[in-house]
Amino acid sequence: MKNNTYRLNQYISKAGVTSRRKADELIKAGKIKVNGIVKKELGVKVLCSDIVEYAGKSIKIENYKYLILNKPKGFITTLNDEKNRKTVMDLILKACDERLFPVGRLDKNTTGVLLFTNDGYLAQKLTHPKNKIQKTYHVSLNKKIQHIDLIKIHKGFLLEDGKINVDNIEIVNNTNNKEIFITLHSGRNRIVRRIFEFFEYKVLKLDRIMFAGISKKKVSRGNWRFLIKKEIGFLKMK
Repeated sequence: MKNNTYRLNQYISKAGVTSRRKADELIKAGKIKVNGIVKKELGVKVLCSDIVEYAGKSIKIENYKYLILNKPKGFITTLNDEKNRKTVMDLILKACDERLFPVGRLDKNTTGVLLFTNDGYLAQKLTHPKNKIQKTYHVSLNKKIQHIDLIKIHKGFLLEDGKINVDNIEIVNNTNNKEIFITLHSGRNRIVRRIFEFFEYKVLKLDRIMFAGISKKKVSRGNWRFLIKKEIGFLKMK
């Protein structure tokens, strides 16, 4: 920006707090201070040298970082845990100086692709339902899936909280019909497990192999890597 001047909502977003839209809500609610003074007016401009505060803490524009973790089983997706359980943050603790946060969630027993960033705008974009971001999972079941159930899932069906539509579902080759690839854009809690539980299958293993076009290829379980420029550009085009 010219002379390092930013609109306040842009500054908040670039500091990795949240998206610009959410930043406007914080400003209107009187939760942002600039040089010790609460600013409720939208369109306020600030300099990099100004002291901007949110929740009693100074926030600064950060260098954006984008990271993929191949999450192992047994870790919860949260920034911290009162019960001192293992969290995904423990796995990326020394990745960089910037404070990263997970994009979306994976439950404790689900493995695979989990993105991290300090880019609040992109995180909001990738998790908002209207953008229909696709996720692909490798599912291992306790028994062979029946062809009729495969068809029903593919066509869409009703769960207790509404209709569920999948983008694609297919049997993994040479797995005796017990392993499935399923792609969907729903962000509902435990949705993949719930789909198969509805048809009376037990999910033995659930591995997210792709999120928003980013795969865990060449990232071993429990390890991470930074996204390359091409991948970052791909995500920003979503």
